[in-house]
Formats: sequence, C-alpha cells, structure tokens
Amino acid sequence: MINREKPVLVTGADGFIGSHLTQLLLDRGYTVRALAQYNSFNNWGWLEDIKHPALEVVCGDVRDPNFCREITRGCGTVFHLAALIAIPFSYVAPDSYVDTNIKGTLNMVQAARDLGVDRIIVTSTSEVYGTAQYVPIPETHPRQPQSPYSATKIGADAIALSFYNAFETPVVVARPFNTYGPRQSARAIIPTIISQIASGVTEIAVGDLTPTRDFNYVTDTARGFLALAQTPGIEGREINIATGTEISMEETLHTIARLMGRDVRYVTDPERLRPSKSEVRRLCGDNSVITSLTDWRPQVSLEDGLKMTIDWFCNPENLAKYKAGIYNR
Repeated sequence: MINREKPVLVTGADGFIGSHLTQLLLDRGYTVRALAQYNSFNNWGWLEDIKHPALEVVCGDVRDPNFCREITRGCGTVFHLAALIAIPFSYVAPDSYVDTNIKGTLNMVQAARDLGVDRIIVTSTSEVYGTAQYVPIPETHPRQPQSPYSATKIGADAIALSFYNAFETPVVVARPFNTYGPRQSARAIIPTIISQIASGVTEIAVGDLTPTRDFNYVTDTARGFLALAQTPGIEGREINIATGTEISMEETLHTIARLMGRDVRYVTDPERLRPSKSEVRRLCGDNSVITSLTDWRPQVSLEDGLKMTIDWFCNPENLAKYKAGIYNR
C-alpha cells in the first residue's frame, strides 16, 4: 500500500492523465507533490483548476537529474508520467523525445534508487507493441518501434526494468492503452472530432480511420495506476491497463456524431496521416494480468465515456482552450 506518511510524487501532473491521477489521489486522501513542466508563464497546465490543501505544485523538467533528485526526496511512491507523447511531432523532433522520454526516465529511476522510494510506477504506452500480431495483446507481445515516439518509450521501459534487475529498484511499468476523456490534447482522434463538431464544423478533417483502438476512459486509467501502486509483490512487472475491446476510428467518429446529434462528413487531411509503415493498424489489449493481480476493472463504457467527454468539450470555457481549426501535432 502507499505510505500515507509521505507525499506521493506525480511527474507530468499538469497533463491530461497526470491531472486526473492527481485529482484521484487527492480525493483518496493522499498528499501530492505534482510536477508541472517549467515555463516562463508560471502556468500549471490542467492543475490550474485543481485547488486542494494537500496539493504541492512544483515546476521543473525531468531532463535535469539534479532536479529529479530534489523533487523525489521525501516521497514514498512516485508516478512517472512526464513524457513527450505526440506521435506526429516525434517525426520532426525525435531528439527531444530521447531527451525527455529516455533520459528523463533514467533520471527518475536513478533518483528513486538513490533515495529509496517505496515504488516507482513508470508509464509506458500500447504503442510499444506496434500493429498487433495477435489479439488480445499480452505483455509478452513483441515490441515494434513504428515511430520515434514508440522507440523512445520502448527504451524508457527497458531503462526502468534494468534498474529493477540490476539494483532491485522497486519499479512497475504501467502500460495504458488509448486513454481519452476531458482535458485530452486535440492531437488525439476523439478530441479532434468532438472539438470540430462542437465548433460548428460539418466537414471533419481526419487521418486514417481504418485502424482500431482499445479506448480507456481517463478515470479508469487513473484507477489502474492507483491499483498498481497499492498491490504488493509486483515489482519488475509490465502490466497492461486495457479494456480488451476494440473499435475502429471510423466507427468512433460516427458514434460521436450520433451522440452529438450532428450530420457530418469527414475528409482525409494528408497532414494527419502517418507514414504507412508507422501507422499502428490494430490495438486490443489483454487485461488478464491486471485483473488477476488487482481489483481493477474498467468501469466506464465507451458510450458513457464519450458522452462525458462531449459534455466537457461542449462547455464554452473548455472549448475556448482548443484551436479546432488548426491541426495540433
């Protein structure tokens, strides 16, 4: 179990999943030290809307090893979510992904080892599997680096697990499949569709709609992280957080349009297409490991999750934070 006498550290807490995980931890009574990436505006990202006496927000960058040691000091459990995650941007700036995803993870697990944390949960991604060779995808599925982003996450996972094997650092690798929900970046398929429709667009710009994905609602993903932090004896494991179901991008678009009561058509935007060998055609995760080791189960159906996501995006204050007409890499 998480030691309640010590703060819990969440890196990447200012982002989509990280902010929801931070909120869940606060709701469960934990004291949270939340890392937001340093910027000159002193903007805390999605943490700006979370006010809680047990929340300490610090700004910095996981690329700095000395900073990583300082923020880890005194913490019992570490959730390492800080990463560059946009796949298209990794095609044009791969070196920055190596620095943040691989070196940043090295800095965090080194700090965890040196300072004797109880457990560090390192965030992976289903993208490490590439296009499914068979489904559902278990944790033993071959790794296929089909983008610079996925390559750096494969490397980060290997660094983290090497610290468990070499030094017995209490590492667990959490591998969420495709998370969606309120606050997600418009670079992803679900918010880009919703934000365009909510902005009054009737011709929706999309990429390839034939791939399938295993969609997790964000609160289910956050609960998965917490379950992995609370379960004893799973150090050194890589564990999927998945629903075990899949849906095509095209069917997802039509479901969203139906739920929003809009008659829309879609057009393929070449800028949104991945290179052919880089596109992950099929993802459907095997969740038998997490469901056998923990009490975690997906609770939010895709339809219900999409309704809640649509409601959030249709709030004018939230929609105003997105540039629906501009493709976000």
